[in-house]
Amino acid sequence: MSTKTRKTCRALLLALSGLMLLGSAAEPAWAGERQDGYNYSAWGKAVPAPAAYEASSLVNGGEAGGAAFKEPSDLQAAQGGKVYVLDSGNNRIVVLDADFKPIRTIEGFEREGQKETFDNPQGFYVSESGEIFVADTGHARVVHLDEDGKLVKIVEKPKSELLAADFAFKPLKVVADRSGRVYVMAEGVFDGFMEFGSDGVFTSFIGANRVEVDPAEYLWKRLATREQRSRMVMFTPTEFTGFDIDGEGFIYAASASRNGQPIKKLNAQGADILRRGGYYRPQGDLLYDNAKGPSRLIDIDVGDSDMYSVLDAKTGRVFTYNGDGYLLYVFGELGNRIGQFDTPIAIERVGDRMLVLDRALGEITVFGETEYGRTLNEATRSYYAGDEERAAELFERTASLNANLDYAYAGIGKALLRQDDYKQSAEYFKRSMDREGYSKAFLLHRKELMREYFSWIMSGLVLAAIAFVVTRAVRRRKGRAVYARIK
Repeated sequence: MSTKTRKTCRALLLALSGLMLLGSAAEPAWAGERQDGYNYSAWGKAVPAPAAYEASSLVNGGEAGGAAFKEPSDLQAAQGGKVYVLDSGNNRIVVLDADFKPIRTIEGFEREGQKETFDNPQGFYVSESGEIFVADTGHARVVHLDEDGKLVKIVEKPKSELLAADFAFKPLKVVADRSGRVYVMAEGVFDGFMEFGSDGVFTSFIGANRVEVDPAEYLWKRLATREQRSRMVMFTPTEFTGFDIDGEGFIYAASASRNGQPIKKLNAQGADILRRGGYYRPQGDLLYDNAKGPSRLIDIDVGDSDMYSVLDAKTGRVFTYNGDGYLLYVFGELGNRIGQFDTPIAIERVGDRMLVLDRALGEITVFGETEYGRTLNEATRSYYAGDEERAAELFERTASLNANLDYAYAGIGKALLRQDDYKQSAEYFKRSMDREGYSKAFLLHRKELMREYFSWIMSGLVLAAIAFVVTRAVRRRKGRAVYARIK
């Protein structure tokens, strides 16, 4: 073997060793022994954290006083603490009160005097006024019911030049805004969400994901023959997996995207306006086992004060972020104990409780806030509402409960920044490793010092200038006198 060949082999071995080390580091520090709670530091390391939510009870159809749930696929919260469960296997919607007792069951509706039922519905949405929109997947339609369960309209397969002639309409998820526009996530649609007007007429697609390309696969396609390329899978955008809508009409969407943005916030034009000002982009777990792959976000729920939570189907964890994109807390996992899941499919916030629906077990796990979770949530709400003094106080308390939460110090820094306490703000930003916040606070503090001491500085400069001129004049006069004597 030549010297050149040996060097090449050595370089390849070193590169492979580096990749193996990276792969082994791509797990949290306690990968084999999970803690009850954890978060990620500003450096991207997994650190222990108190539990923000703890499981308090389980709810299934039988325990709620009716028939057991069979492969439920979605749940929604409504006014008065009511909870709607889409019991897909039984083709019905079960309405529960705040104590999870059954109020009524919707198994169908009347259409032109005829009784019709649902067929394997996969998603639904309940508006603020109690109207229900059902993605009736088996019947290839969206059913719009009023708060009493009476039919308002049906959205069926649309006809449009934007759709292929053989397009099969299979709605999976649905939401609606206050003006009556309906947005549908349909199977096999890669152009984004289908938008329908209040009259049920299809108008356009919004929010399409970008095409994700594997560099190695792209290179192979460039080098392959025409016959080989014809057998390859075409590059297509990533499908969305779940979405929700807030009170202002912004759509929060989750997808299984690996290289793009797995979480988006879409405006009316379909542009992504999600803020990603945290230490890292909102994406679920940062560290993971390479054999299992990254988080697969299956559902998203928008809460108050711009907070939102996403559900990871791969690990059973719930990740909650604030409006700036900071990770607040993580809870839940797969398993067979209370607070763990088999096949998590949907998440919903109801007041101060979090609900997670398990499709395989046919049950809802109810989580209640701990002191830590309640304090952090209230701190986030206070900051969002502009109550900086209250926010700083609550973030201080949060930091005392969890010294590993870098965001708490950043929260204190932001609250102090709004109170114009730039010096203290800069110190907290420095502690939280928030470079952008520190730079802003430092510059404002420097300007504040300049304004405070400007008159003294200018007076000093003027006096120094006068002293310089006088000294120079005296020296010149003395020099002339000496010169005159010598002469």
